[in-house]
Amino acid sequence: MKILVLGGGISPEKDVSLRSAANVQDALIKAGFEVIFYDPANGVEELLRLAKSCDLVFPILHGVGGEDGTLQKIFKENDIKYLGSNVKASQNCSDKFKFYKICRENNINVPKTEVVDKSSIKDSSLSENPFVLKPINGGSAIDTFIMRRVPNDFAIFDEVFDKYKEMILEELIIGREVTCGVLNGKSLPVVEIIPPPGEEFDAENRYNGRSQELCPPENIDEKTQKEIQGLTLKVHKILNCGHLSRTDMIVANDGIHVLELNTIPGLTKASLYPKEAETAGLSMEELVKEFVRLVTQSYE
Repeated sequence: MKILVLGGGISPEKDVSLRSAANVQDALIKAGFEVIFYDPANGVEELLRLAKSCDLVFPILHGVGGEDGTLQKIFKENDIKYLGSNVKASQNCSDKFKFYKICRENNINVPKTEVVDKSSIKDSSLSENPFVLKPINGGSAIDTFIMRRVPNDFAIFDEVFDKYKEMILEELIIGREVTCGVLNGKSLPVVEIIPPPGEEFDAENRYNGRSQELCPPENIDEKTQKEIQGLTLKVHKILNCGHLSRTDMIVANDGIHVLELNTIPGLTKASLYPKEAETAGLSMEELVKEFVRLVTQSYE
């Protein structure tokens, strides 16, 4: 079986995607599959030619242009078998404002949020208290600001607003950060995330090995872990996601708050989803074999 692995892309998460794709490619080769790698940033025409010459496509892409329904629509229109979620689910999960709206409509606890621009952020009631500012589409905590103190001057955000016309402003939920994945309609073990003392689980601390990623958690009781797993699966189903996903949450005093859902979670050697799979008894090689089985089965 020949598999096309896509990595890179056009989003700010390109470097993470390339590492994820390399890890997946290596595992597929070890599992005995023939693998071709391609960066879709080099053009759709060649992508389609390669995809049609392969049995399956693994779009190991994060963020805009890869995880947001753009390529998924092309795959659907060309009858290409691929790993991941359908077009609508990809669009709804990639757009954080749409995602929060769907969650609220289904009584899922999420932070208070608002879409703001450079001029409106300082007038929002949400910016009067500690807050998070992040791109509407994107992940890996790139260009995300966790403000535990309200800034005196909002001009510190001018540069990021020059990059993104609008962003998501949300209340900062205080609690324990956790994440939980779904594979083949079942929840994986929970990961508890503890950033370095006095720091955040930001873009740097996600991949430098300084954060503790405990799977299973040490500071969250089994009952709460089961609640997290149940909520993860519920959100996955409400958004109609596909073969895999990973949902990030905060366990606060007033309950569990859902932050976002990744339809193509990070799959680097340092990523959380492979760590969950390993705790569940699946090596990276076994995990990609399961991906192959799920994609093949879903198109039969």
